[in-house]
Amino acid sequence: MKKSDLKKYARLIVRKGANVQKGQDVFITAELEQREFVLMLIEECYRVKANKVTVDWIDDDITKLDYKYRSVKSLSSMEKWQIEKLQYYVDKLPVRIYITSEDPDGEKGIDQEKRAKALQARFQILKPFRDQMENKYQWTIAAAAGTKWAKKLFPNLRPKAARDKLWDAILTTSRAYGDLLANWDAHNHRLSEQARKLNELGLVSLHYTSKNGTNLTVGLIPTCRFLAGGEHTLNSNIFHNPNIPTEECFTTPKRGEADGKVVATMPLSYQGELIDGFWFEFKDGKVVNFGAKQNEDLLRQMLDMDEGARYMGEVALVPKESPINQLGILFYSTLFDENASCHIALGMGYSNTIKDYDKYTLDELREMGVNSSMIHVDFMIGTDDMKIVGTTHNGEKITIFKEGTWAI
Repeated sequence: MKKSDLKKYARLIVRKGANVQKGQDVFITAELEQREFVLMLIEECYRVKANKVTVDWIDDDITKLDYKYRSVKSLSSMEKWQIEKLQYYVDKLPVRIYITSEDPDGEKGIDQEKRAKALQARFQILKPFRDQMENKYQWTIAAAAGTKWAKKLFPNLRPKAARDKLWDAILTTSRAYGDLLANWDAHNHRLSEQARKLNELGLVSLHYTSKNGTNLTVGLIPTCRFLAGGEHTLNSNIFHNPNIPTEECFTTPKRGEADGKVVATMPLSYQGELIDGFWFEFKDGKVVNFGAKQNEDLLRQMLDMDEGARYMGEVALVPKESPINQLGILFYSTLFDENASCHIALGMGYSNTIKDYDKYTLDELREMGVNSSMIHVDFMIGTDDMKIVGTTHNGEKITIFKEGTWAI
């Protein structure tokens, strides 16, 4: 992969993804293997006059050792300096850039029950800080080609060839060739136009059907709005793109209003392991039955993380013409796979999908039907024959999706 292409990609992440502004602090989270690419990101941040760039390095092997040797009590606690760092995030609202390149099987073997207990305990500490920052800072998630990830996707290639092929897939689906910044301006415009069409319909529910057994009705909050592409921060109105790539129009469904069965169409990479061949049955908005061919116990653990984990937090519409779907690669990464297919998320809902959300408290938004949870887990449900029919405020039925793509 040409270094010049990677430098342009770093520019896209900094200028269109995070949209770093002069004088801002930036935190980058990345795998140790991505040192060279992270240096490109750091330099680009300083080129746009960032004040300070800090890197938080992560590594699957270190995480596995932590969960192997530390006690639940140790894993559940946070030191004073960690609390002060969270307060710094609240006070300073630094830009966050997350670079994912993890091995889909990298954390396999971790004691998942131990991990769940630790995450549940830490969430009680994290939640007040997270609530204070919600919608107020710029952030973006993008990908870099890691060796183990590349070999998972292309096992018959040598490591360098596999990485190069994965890099090409990342740049292609991220619209990161040619005039990158212009590509994203045009892409954001197309997505926002599709979201506008959806919002003009005044939808109150969506009915999904597919030959694979999906037959699900999802209620929508009356004042919800579909979002797509980039979004603006609440306090400073800075536009940024949280996901590179992105192909979805999404909104937050109404907690307590989902009935029927939905069948997942792609494996789910969750906590470093794969869940596959799974389905959910909903009643009054809650998952009341489920199954999986692979890792059903881990799926159950996910659903039991907290009271809100069995309720929906997002519905997202992605047509089968998505570049990711057309590429025909299963990435084993939610960032990519969710943008290949219509998907649903269990757990936390997005408050900024509610019209005039800035005029309400989080508690008021929860009362409207925005789900609260410590998790937000996307799973893919789109098929080539999927049909989605929306019901409007006045009871009119409108076909939104037909044969897996837009009908409006």
